[in-house]
Amino acid sequence: QVQLVESGGGLVQVGGSLRLSCAASGRTFSSYNMGWFRQAPGKEREFVAVINWSGGSTYYVDSVKGRFTISRDNAKNTVYLQMNSLKPEDTAVYYCAASLRGTLPNVDAMYDYWGQGTQVTVSS
Repeated sequence: QVQLVESGGGLVQVGGSLRLSCAASGRTFSSYNMGWFRQAPGKEREFVAVINWSGGSTYYVDSVKGRFTISRDNAKNTVYLQMNSLKPEDTAVYYCAASLRGTLPNVDAMYDYWGQGTQVTVSS
């Protein structure tokens, strides 16, 4: 069992930055691939980024490549999402999730545990 708690969301202007954190409970955090997803109002939840168990591999959706960076600290049971050059279309509730399936899973059906989400709002 893994419990996930996101933090770091908020209101930011276009071009600004935010760093999201996701703290995980449990001793097996380092075994999980960790992903970030987001859901904008009226839209389906979409994949944003994933990092493998060791932190050695990452994968991003095209719309955030070069702007967002996912990282993890297994000693702190925490995964991060550094978001730079934010755009209004990045406005969404951001969720972190944990998966033991696949290598770099990018679909929500492959994730077993989810956080409650944190709101990110980018104003223009």
